[in-house]
Amino acid sequence: MNWIRGHTIGRGSTAAVSVAMSRCSGEIFAVKSTELSQSEFLQKEQKILSSLSSPYIVGYKGYDNTKEYNKDMFNLMMEYMPGGTLTDEIQRQGGRLNEQLIGYYTKQIVHGLDYLHSKGLVHCDIKGRNILLGKTGAKIADFGSARSVDQAKWNGGTPMFMAPEVARGEEQGFAADIWALGCTIIEMATAASPWPTVSNPASLLYHIAFSGQTPEIPKFLSSQAMDFVSKCLRRDPKLRWSAKQLLNHPFLEESESDSNSKVNEEFITSSPTSILDQGIWNSVEESETIDDSTQASGSMDSPLQRVRKLCTQSGKQEWRWDESWVTVRNYSEDNEGDDSKVVSGMTALSTRHEMELESCYCQDIYCSICSIQQRAVISSFIFDTHKRSTANKIQCS
Repeated sequence: MNWIRGHTIGRGSTAAVSVAMSRCSGEIFAVKSTELSQSEFLQKEQKILSSLSSPYIVGYKGYDNTKEYNKDMFNLMMEYMPGGTLTDEIQRQGGRLNEQLIGYYTKQIVHGLDYLHSKGLVHCDIKGRNILLGKTGAKIADFGSARSVDQAKWNGGTPMFMAPEVARGEEQGFAADIWALGCTIIEMATAASPWPTVSNPASLLYHIAFSGQTPEIPKFLSSQAMDFVSKCLRRDPKLRWSAKQLLNHPFLEESESDSNSKVNEEFITSSPTSILDQGIWNSVEESETIDDSTQASGSMDSPLQRVRKLCTQSGKQEWRWDESWVTVRNYSEDNEGDDSKVVSGMTALSTRHEMELESCYCQDIYCSICSIQQRAVISSFIFDTHKRSTANKIQCS
């Protein structure tokens, strides 16, 4: 696939996620990338994700290898989810989702788990950060820890969401995902950890494994919601309900159409109407301001001007994981003087070429090799790379 890499929207200890665009179709998608020499886990995730097809699992788009700044990279292409993570949504909603939204997202997560479990797969790290949101609702993502149930003797995960048997180093089967689901519902209801009184990792694991306690279920939830969570948080994994059983629980039997309408209405109200309005090209790394003296002349309705205006108004989308983050890709000062940087499958434009293209698009000249959508996105891409040019001295917030 011939594609262009855009802004980084998430960083991990071994990988980073960027927004990308197909140069042929103009399709927007997400690319998770890491150095080829460190790509064992990402390649495993690619194999798992490529075998899955469900409306409740983030979509697989393909993979490739590129050479960028003298580094061999492995890239996993995935469906782009503009709503960010479930944890981000909780924060946007003021730190707590209403019960209708909790039920709506929970039902979709359970559908996803039922599908995974039917395929013999255990996700092993269900939590708000690994649930992504789009116009159709919630989808399970990040399969870096996932594995076949036959191989899931013990694989770890995030301690706060870890089931007792996993904390003891025992089995990590389907029931462990259900426990983590119960913890995720508590996260949706409170924006807090299911174990808020224990912070030390070692103490937390010991507490989960041997205390005999379960996370406290919020008392303000309805009796049906509390009962649903209690079915997920039974300490004995054999007594926890399966995903299939949970789908028939009264908490999830309420009218999905009503919830779907409400969620779609809320999503559309706060969501973009076009690629220019998405704000996906906004930097998630720095806060900047525009120097008016450096703005290109032209109509305020030009793509570049619209992007600049939106850049100062749009919120920031960011996919994050609970890891120690490192930068996978940096712009090097050594490369600023080069005319162009071309890698397999993608193109990095030089400052000189960017200026030429910017001039073309600001004057609203139509390029026959690009669609209207590509013009807008390329203008956004140009604007992003201008920020990194000290010669242009552009700073945009």
